[in-house]
Amino acid sequence: MIDFVRRSVACAAIVAGAVLAPAAIASATVAVPFQIDPYGSFDFPSVRCVAVVGEQPGTVTITGPEERKREGRSGCLQLSEVHWLNLSNGASGSTRMSDGSDAYPEAILPTGTGQVVLVVVHTGSSFVTPGIATVYVP
Repeated sequence: MIDFVRRSVACAAIVAGAVLAPAAIASATVAVPFQIDPYGSFDFPSVRCVAVVGEQPGTVTITGPEERKREGRSGCLQLSEVHWLNLSNGASGSTRMSDGSDAYPEAILPTGTGQVVLVVVHTGSSFVTPGIATVYVP
């Protein structure tokens, strides 16, 4: 009888883990680095942007990575526009990064759930390569 109870508890734990694990993974906040970061000329530093998903359902936050903030360095460019296209539902839009009143500019995008393509374009110089990323937004 004790073996039956142990086996039943083990099976129930496995089933509960299989059901609850995807929900925990889907709700975790993840910072996805851009596959192509904006990059300028020899006199313009490279930039490291990340797309943060999972903070709020259906939204993406474009900002700099936490390690650059800890180093006291900026992440994304202040004079930038962010364009996005949700490949799952066809929604699209664009916005500007924050105005630079803070040291770490960011943009919050209401993309909706699905696979999203992001492009960051620096508006202050034509010598900066646009940044590109693709993320899944829960």
